[in-house]
Amino acid sequence: MPIQDNPLFRRLHQHAQKRLVFDPGVSRSKQLPAYKRYMQLENVMLERMHHKGESGRKVCQARAAMIDVVIENLFLAALDLYATEHGALPCKMAILATGGYGRRELNPHSDIDIMFLYPLKAAGQDYQKFQEVVTEEVLYPLWDLGLKVGHASRNSKEVIEECRKEVQSKNAILESRIICGSEPLYKSMRSRFEEFVKKENSKVYIQQRLQDELERHAKSGNTIYLQEPDIKNGVGGLRDYQNILWMAHIKYGFRSFRDLVKAKLLRDDERKAMVDSYDFLLRARTELHLQNRRPTDKLDLEQQPNIAEKLDYPQKNIFERVESFMKDYYTAARTIYQTSEMLKERMALEAATGEKTRISFREALRAHQHLPIKKVEGFQLHEKVLSVDSPNVFKDDPVRLIRIFRLAQQFGARLDPDLRYLITRSIPLIDHNIINSKSAAKSFCSILRSPGEVYPILMQMHEMGVLGRYLPEFGELTCMVQHEYYHRYTADAHVLRTIRHLDRVFSKHNDEYSRYEKELRKNDDPLLLYLILLLHDIGKAEGVKDHDVNGVRIAQPILNRFDIGQDQQEQILFIIRSHLEMARFWQRFDLDDPKTAASFAEFIEDPQKLRFLYVHTYCDARGTAPTLWNSYKDAMHRTLYVRTLEQFEDDAIIEQKRKNQINMLHQQLLQKKLEGISEEEIEAHFNLLPERYFINTHQDDIELHLRMVHRLLDQIQSAESMASLAPIIDWHDDIDLSMSVIDVVTWDRAGLFYKLAGALTLAGVNIVSTKAITRKDHITIDTFYVMDPDGGVVSNKKAREVFERHLHEALIEEKELMPEINELESKILAKTKTKDMLPAPFPPSVDVYHELSLKQTIIEVQASDRIGLLYQLSRLITKKGFDIGFARIATERGVAMDTFYIKNDQSEKDSYTTSLLELREELDKIVKE
Repeated sequence: MPIQDNPLFRRLHQHAQKRLVFDPGVSRSKQLPAYKRYMQLENVMLERMHHKGESGRKVCQARAAMIDVVIENLFLAALDLYATEHGALPCKMAILATGGYGRRELNPHSDIDIMFLYPLKAAGQDYQKFQEVVTEEVLYPLWDLGLKVGHASRNSKEVIEECRKEVQSKNAILESRIICGSEPLYKSMRSRFEEFVKKENSKVYIQQRLQDELERHAKSGNTIYLQEPDIKNGVGGLRDYQNILWMAHIKYGFRSFRDLVKAKLLRDDERKAMVDSYDFLLRARTELHLQNRRPTDKLDLEQQPNIAEKLDYPQKNIFERVESFMKDYYTAARTIYQTSEMLKERMALEAATGEKTRISFREALRAHQHLPIKKVEGFQLHEKVLSVDSPNVFKDDPVRLIRIFRLAQQFGARLDPDLRYLITRSIPLIDHNIINSKSAAKSFCSILRSPGEVYPILMQMHEMGVLGRYLPEFGELTCMVQHEYYHRYTADAHVLRTIRHLDRVFSKHNDEYSRYEKELRKNDDPLLLYLILLLHDIGKAEGVKDHDVNGVRIAQPILNRFDIGQDQQEQILFIIRSHLEMARFWQRFDLDDPKTAASFAEFIEDPQKLRFLYVHTYCDARGTAPTLWNSYKDAMHRTLYVRTLEQFEDDAIIEQKRKNQINMLHQQLLQKKLEGISEEEIEAHFNLLPERYFINTHQDDIELHLRMVHRLLDQIQSAESMASLAPIIDWHDDIDLSMSVIDVVTWDRAGLFYKLAGALTLAGVNIVSTKAITRKDHITIDTFYVMDPDGGVVSNKKAREVFERHLHEALIEEKELMPEINELESKILAKTKTKDMLPAPFPPSVDVYHELSLKQTIIEVQASDRIGLLYQLSRLITKKGFDIGFARIATERGVAMDTFYIKNDQSEKDSYTTSLLELREELDKIVKE
């Protein structure tokens, strides 16, 4: 039905007749309130339509129809104005809708793209005046109405010229339509455009569209399963749907998916699924625009609960509601992505350039009768493409639904579109018998035993629904949103990405991956890690809490089905149960303390498990979010691994290694004859510091500290008593760590740590980690690793100056920094819009305990990060009479995870315990503010 015959369109026109018809001579400024009221009332109607559950596309079309009516009335008024003031119109013209507006797909804050189309021969002063009047009388009111309008004025020749220069212009005209004005003028331009499209080389256009798609997908990590996806430009987003239609039009002249069905390039059920998915995304985008009151396409975690509620997801539990909504989103995006990819193949749209082009599936089938075909297990292999002749291939032997993927891996072949379609329609054949089939298990495990080639096959199995059906325990993770601060992907996507990183380890993708491969190859069967990674988060189907423990229980029957030996099962289950432990150790504990490695070695039991856990932790972190892993974390991870590996040597050997290392370091420093540093100072440094300092500190850093101590001692002799308390500071950027390193040498005193933390807070940097050590003569060496708030070395050149000024105020003038920290926090909060947020997945907590293996009293804090939090925590610890011997500071996606080693001189056990309880209560109040 033409839009003009639509009851909605007729109602809009009737409403406009009542409100938007004015007597001759009424000025634009006096008409504007009526237009505003008209749009206000219509927007209320549109919102009501949307919230009553009307389809996304219909609501968008209704919005486009409303804008059509506004533009048409403005256009008629402009023509009347010109005729009244200047006489007869100098030429015919038309106003076109282009782009998304041309498709009649307007979300609440979409751009309005229009074109003023004029005849080829229009010219002269009258024509110029006519252009001026129409432009002002149409555009200015639209801008005054708060609409974001893109516009152009062209004739048909200029349209074609612009299309030659700019791909986006070609897309805009592809989807253009007339709003008002001369229909013949528009048809003439459109006819010229279609002729131009036929003559143009479609290959260049398609290459540009495919390149654009590759770049868009790369920005989304090449995955549908982001926790905060981009509805428009993400993988499987609105743009993918539009892109495949543009390419189909340019190459074959197809204007819709119905045309593709007629051409037998698409089945009708595939078309319907595609259209329904697109409609869902449009509906979600409408709600997203309404909530933000601005154009946006990112589904933020904080907004997902409200969007789900407004889209009538009934679940009362906020997490269940979000999961249900996001599962529908991922299903829709997956349908659009997979159908688009299939259509590219069927239409022979090839992204790679070069002489060799992909042949279409029809051409491949025709070629079968002329070229040799390899018969394999009920399938046909031809030119690296697996296909099937019999539609009963899977009914005859359902195990083939697993075996086909092993064949694809083995031959480096792709599955042709018809075979893929048959697989997706045969999934119900994977029943209890297939899940427990030894033959299926053997085929599946053989996929995992092809190092470096596992991820693409598992991903293909997953996208086609086979993996979740064959491994139902994994299927429970499909599209599962992980309400965790550091996870960027859904649970299933995270697991598969960890496997991609293990592929890269085995293929030695770069030097970093190669280091892990070197350690992994020392184990008896490193391929077990594929199984470990596949199953390590299987327990999350029952919730994040205790998922490591639940994972062991769920994984064991799977390992039995896969006929994994008892010894190997024990190794796999140990890593699943302990897969968080290695990161916890280096994130929480003091790696410079030899007791840390000894304690971890006791936990890990043997080098074999250590190597597995070492590589597993790396792949797990790399598969969590692109920015989660960095060189600093890699260095800590490596340090714990190396020092733990040493623990499996004889104690006497370890002790002798340490002594040799320190003696060699001592001799090297003496031989260097450091300028200005006497041998006595070097001897004192080695005598006044504990062994662990020399084991864990690089020679360059020891030299730096020696010079700083020398300057401090010189300062004491030459300066007044108060000035002698001023710290010696070294601030340098470490590009390898992507951090700035600040060393502070000064006299040890109560509250030093929290004053340093406060000064750094006011300098506007993020503290990543810190370590401190004190000589027997009470000179303390504190090192802070800091970053810009956005990551990387500190770029603010004034940061050091601000830090040193506030540190001087805190240490020398004994000024309290809290008022300035509160003021800074208020300024930042004033600039930040508050949002309704999901409940914290990990509620704020304070844990105080004695770690017997480390002989340490430890405080672990978890809280939403904020300005001055570290200052408040460390200040309270000091005020309560405790010294901070070590602190590990970590912040990921707005959550602070801080660890402190503390001690005090209270000898009575009851008094000490009471003090700890009081400290815990007061820390708890701070984190819950």
